[in-house]
Amino acid sequence: METDLANNLTRKSITMKIKTSHIVSTIALAGLMQSCKVTETYQKPSVKADWDKSLFRKQTNADSLSMAKVAWNQIFADDKLQSVIKKTIENNYDLKIAVTRINEADAVFKQSQLNNLPTLDGIASIKDTKNSAAAQGSNFRMPDIMNFQLGVSAGWEVDIWGKMAAMKRSAYAGFLQTEAARRAVQTQLVAQAASLYYQLLSLDKQLAITKQTVDLRTKNVEAVQLLMDAAYLTGADVEQSKANLYSAQLMIPDLEIQIQQTENALNLLMGEAPKDIERNSIDSQVVSSDFRTGLPASLLQNRPDVLSAEMAFRQAFENKNVALAQVYPSLNITAALGLSSKNIKDFFKESLFYTVGGTLTQNIFQQGNRKAQVKITEARKEQAYLNFEKTLLTAGAEVSDALVTYEKAKSKETTRQLQIESLQKTVDFSNELLTYSSKVNYVNVLTAEQALLQAQLSAVNDKLQQLQAMTEFYRALGGGQF
Repeated sequence: METDLANNLTRKSITMKIKTSHIVSTIALAGLMQSCKVTETYQKPSVKADWDKSLFRKQTNADSLSMAKVAWNQIFADDKLQSVIKKTIENNYDLKIAVTRINEADAVFKQSQLNNLPTLDGIASIKDTKNSAAAQGSNFRMPDIMNFQLGVSAGWEVDIWGKMAAMKRSAYAGFLQTEAARRAVQTQLVAQAASLYYQLLSLDKQLAITKQTVDLRTKNVEAVQLLMDAAYLTGADVEQSKANLYSAQLMIPDLEIQIQQTENALNLLMGEAPKDIERNSIDSQVVSSDFRTGLPASLLQNRPDVLSAEMAFRQAFENKNVALAQVYPSLNITAALGLSSKNIKDFFKESLFYTVGGTLTQNIFQQGNRKAQVKITEARKEQAYLNFEKTLLTAGAEVSDALVTYEKAKSKETTRQLQIESLQKTVDFSNELLTYSSKVNYVNVLTAEQALLQAQLSAVNDKLQQLQAMTEFYRALGGGQF
């Protein structure tokens, strides 16, 4: 049996040598046609020249280092806040969903890398054909046929116009876009966690100030009662003093509600059930004044949503390339090799067969549809580019907003402290005068007390504004390194 197969292969080899030149010519032609690409070469979208100087308004420092190069735990140095941020990154459901989208995009990209590989199929078949005598007539009858076949077949679509390569690049851009989207979600979550944490600290401080004010006003009510007994003040003054106390007391439940709601929001962000949040005080928070923006190029590189918008443009660009390539004919090369025989006993005798050929296919009636698809993808590419520019402008505006918010909040610090000191002196002097004179208008005392409380609460808001501006600045520049 082995001798018969060897002889069979020897005889076939002569014929195959004759065919070899045709096969080589076909492959060479395919390679030549593959160099005739109609796709365009991608170029990274450039930033408009005038934006280099105007994107961040007057806050740009060209010689500085971007905050995005600094580790996040250097920006948010509070150990309790760091714990909150770590739990948020580990457990947040939005971030987990973003990770699954990355896995999906990665699978799509790997699939695109396999699209241009040749197909190779194994073939093993037994076919028994019995022809109908009634259908053939009495004069002639086709014999019944038994066929045994074993072999392999292969096919390959030659990427003549660059369609497969464009599909691969499109899938890769999609993968990078989802990765950038994950980073954007992570940066947003870190900023949101920090903002809620700082808000919680400010509410703690406001609650402490309010409780302290309630204690002072309780003592004031007692003092005013004594002054009324001594005929220095009237019953109306006593009632006004009580009303002033009640207004402060009524602030406490509202603050406690806000504290619990903020804790619940933080727990939800961390993917945990509602509970108390361990935290430090707002007075212990240090706001770095070393805010640095870097250049628009740095912003373009570090902000995940800007990178995501660029990758969306790149994907749209490559999708147009795919549409362009589909307008032109496709070339497919097919081949088959194996053994085929009518009789299993002669399976290795004169049973070798092979086929090889190429097919150039052009769909005639779909040309209008494919040209329309080119226009559609061109429009989508333009939309993606405009969205990229819009995202970049938004980034610049957010950086500028964060900087001006911090600067103005910082500028109020000294003046606010002077205001509090003056109001405190006003309250102290007025209360002291009440002890020695009946001519003091108690309404002025109440007004000063109310103004003092509001100034103290405003000072807390000023500090919160600085902390949240730093947080927003962190987010606006794309987040620090993890």
